[in-house]
Amino acid sequence: MDFNDSPLEAAFRADARAFLAENAAAQEGANTGPDADHEAVVAASRRWQRLLADSGWGAIMWAEQYGGRGLGPIEQVVWNEELARAGITETTLMGGIAMAGPTIIAYGNDEQKSRFLEPTLRGELMWCQLFSEPSAGSDLAGLRTRAERDGDQWVINGQKVWSTFADHADWGFLIARTDPSLPKRKGLSYFLVDMKTPGIEVRPLRDMSGGVHFNEVFLDDVRVPDANRLGEQGQGWPIARTTLLHERMSIGSASRMFSFDEVLAHLRENIPAPDQLLRDRLAGLYAWSRSLELLNARVNTKLGRGEDPTAEASVMKLAIAEIFECAADVMMRAEGRAALTGEGKAQHRFYFAPGLRIGGGTDEVQRNIIAEQVLGLPREEDPWADTPFEDLPAGS
Repeated sequence: MDFNDSPLEAAFRADARAFLAENAAAQEGANTGPDADHEAVVAASRRWQRLLADSGWGAIMWAEQYGGRGLGPIEQVVWNEELARAGITETTLMGGIAMAGPTIIAYGNDEQKSRFLEPTLRGELMWCQLFSEPSAGSDLAGLRTRAERDGDQWVINGQKVWSTFADHADWGFLIARTDPSLPKRKGLSYFLVDMKTPGIEVRPLRDMSGGVHFNEVFLDDVRVPDANRLGEQGQGWPIARTTLLHERMSIGSASRMFSFDEVLAHLRENIPAPDQLLRDRLAGLYAWSRSLELLNARVNTKLGRGEDPTAEASVMKLAIAEIFECAADVMMRAEGRAALTGEGKAQHRFYFAPGLRIGGGTDEVQRNIIAEQVLGLPREEDPWADTPFEDLPAGS
């Protein structure tokens, strides 16, 4: 593994660091929290993204023809590291930059690319994900939202859940069942949906951290033009997998979500002489975080050689969930009894941490991917794999 920047990477890092040193203050107000004014947060996120786009930093890996830098995954990792170094976290617009945008680039037609990419890059369009359903979370292919063709439109009915910032989003990317006579992974299609369309109702959900990030979304005879279908009819599953891959890579970026130095400083502030148990937890946290850095270096080395890092995205996503939960535990233990009545960063992380084991694909889903793609274990046989969706027993 190569732990050092190449000359080109070092120059890119220096440029990124210089830009952030001069402009990082412009991102103030774009971070969320349990008591955040989301209207103000979204407005600040749009201003920051517009500055990034105007300065050439809006989308590192997007092709230059779409307003990006046309660079590779290594430069994206370097950029993420420098953002973390400057104390800048993900904004409410990353659903568009990190998920919708790359998916439209991969599968969209020229009209869709022209219509959506530039406004997304400049922060003028905010996106939300409309995938999970009450009966189809981990088994996403079992979703029941229907889309039926009516001339040059599709009529969509169903319910989505865990849709982050759907209450503020301009557009959503959605998968729905367009042919129930096919097996469940073959009868899905992918749509881009204007969230102001009549028939869409968004109901915010307050999580145990006190924040209102998630939403239920109800779709009642929502009409979507066929021009907003991404890819071919029935191609929804592979397109959705592309979106999910980008989501997992984003979640698995430890540098944007966790700082060991911050946890250590919190511990020293609250308990100058931690006991043996707490010291052991802290040592384990350091070892895990260092291991994730080494995995990042391994992924970067493979990318630099033009090799496919296979299921590392799932490994990284699993690891950051474990690390974040351990960090929250250490911070709470450091506060002792006061942690039970406090309302600070430690408590917010403690409440938020379990969600990382679910969002972007549960731990169990990630382990299945790793088992099949890394360890080469046989895929569990699905007796219903070729059964039309409409004939499946409930829960299959």
